[in-house]
Amino acid sequence: MKNLLYICLVITGLSFFSCDSSLEKYPLDKPSSSTYPSNETELEMALWGCYGSLWLSTNYGMVMPALLDITTDIAWERAEVSMQSIGNGSHDANNSWSEELWKNYYISVARCNYLLDNMERAKAETTPAVYERIKGEVQFLRAYFYLMLTETWGDVPLVTKTLTLAEAQIPQTSKSAIVDFILKELDEAIPVLPVHIDANEWGRISKGTALAIKARTALYNNMYNIAAKAAKEVIDSGEYQIDDNFENLFKSATQSNSKEMMFFITYKEGYRTPGIVRGCTSRMGGGYSSKIPVQATVDSYECIDGLPIDKSSLYDPQKPFENRDPRLGYTIVLPGSEYMGFQFETHKDSVECWNYKTSPASRVANQDALNPYATFSGYIWRKYNEISKPSELDNSETAFIIMRYADVLLMYAEAKTELGEIDNSVYQAINEVRQRKSVNMPPITNKNQSELRSIIRKERKCEFAWEGLRWSDIRRWGIAENVMNEVLYGRPPKDYLHSAPKIDENGTPDYSTVSNKNDMRVIELRSFNKDRDYVLPIPRIEIETNTALKQNPNY
Repeated sequence: MKNLLYICLVITGLSFFSCDSSLEKYPLDKPSSSTYPSNETELEMALWGCYGSLWLSTNYGMVMPALLDITTDIAWERAEVSMQSIGNGSHDANNSWSEELWKNYYISVARCNYLLDNMERAKAETTPAVYERIKGEVQFLRAYFYLMLTETWGDVPLVTKTLTLAEAQIPQTSKSAIVDFILKELDEAIPVLPVHIDANEWGRISKGTALAIKARTALYNNMYNIAAKAAKEVIDSGEYQIDDNFENLFKSATQSNSKEMMFFITYKEGYRTPGIVRGCTSRMGGGYSSKIPVQATVDSYECIDGLPIDKSSLYDPQKPFENRDPRLGYTIVLPGSEYMGFQFETHKDSVECWNYKTSPASRVANQDALNPYATFSGYIWRKYNEISKPSELDNSETAFIIMRYADVLLMYAEAKTELGEIDNSVYQAINEVRQRKSVNMPPITNKNQSELRSIIRKERKCEFAWEGLRWSDIRRWGIAENVMNEVLYGRPPKDYLHSAPKIDENGTPDYSTVSNKNDMRVIELRSFNKDRDYVLPIPRIEIETNTALKQNPNY
């Protein structure tokens, strides 16, 4: 079996074109490896190949960042064992999903390296500003792929050019050195990227996006001064704003109107689409309910008075979804709510539910209670799964968001809090997120550093659930060994919780005092080795074929 790393770095660089190397002449009907890219048009085509790497995906065509949430404390995957095993701590270096992630990220790096190695060929035939912008975009993309590699594996090979087979034995570079490289790449890209992206270029990288990923890179690596400064530049640019309507951020019909979206992966039916809705949605809606939120996710959302459910007088165990942070209902389909034209109900005695597609509404067999493979937790994701047309069940056109302005604001607040520089700008940033018109949670005021740290962590958990950020958050905060060494629960199949669980400073529920805890559905028993599981194992095939690599500790 070939080494995935050098196959990706050598061969996939040639995927922008094809040619017959046995003929010592340039093909007349397609680009040649000897001359490509040779002009501005070909340079732009090669750039789209680099952007296309963002589409690289695995399960249901879902992109890699989204699926990381499945392996954390907020979600679960029923059907894909390799993802399950990462979440429950039974994975090893043979894990197929980890291997697929590694391969896809290095395919992405290879495409960027090929273009940066060869774009000089097109310089004379390309408008200077266009040339510099394309170079900046490719540097940005490569930096982003390396950020994901370091977040997932720690120390990885740093490859910045197209390699020959003789050069393919590459040791890891330290994570800190790669982070320095990422920041350098972004600093070079930022000055040549446009401040504003016109509608006809929706999805391309802007200066603000590069600054935002710089802030994320710095924050993830405890470089708080750099993170705060980069995030502040984005805020001061005035290019972005919080969308009044939280739901609209995750619907294909309304995303393009939002000034909150910054870096995202676009889809179009007939070109490229994922099957995310089919994989996540309810059985009544025609889906498989295999990727689901869990009870602990639901219980993390505060009441509308700004207090956790174990402290708020507004929390009613008999009506647990009333008087809650509106983002709970925008993010998760809750029992009793309407979804996909049906009443969503997961109480096992609710063998019938309302079909609102008929007039008048009619009672029908409730597959979300009857089907043995209906959601194991009693909940499903609403975020990203509201379809704008029937074909989106299998061909979703909803863009997956990698960075939005709310993250910039919360990163700024977190960095300033960790620096001990708590001022009005910190409260303003947090409250701008919490008080968007469709959410309107109580403002945060007059808190000390410890209190603000807790508020920001809870805010990130609820604001960004099912957006792929939880993996890095629980690791950089050093709480993964606490939140992942737990039983993963769903709702009691024929009841609600009789009382609120205790909620800690990170928004994590403790069900030990809940009187009907034993009635809760046990989805999975999880374990987390703090001396191993903060990163994934280097895939076994890479270790065997690239002898310069060393396996991550304790795998």
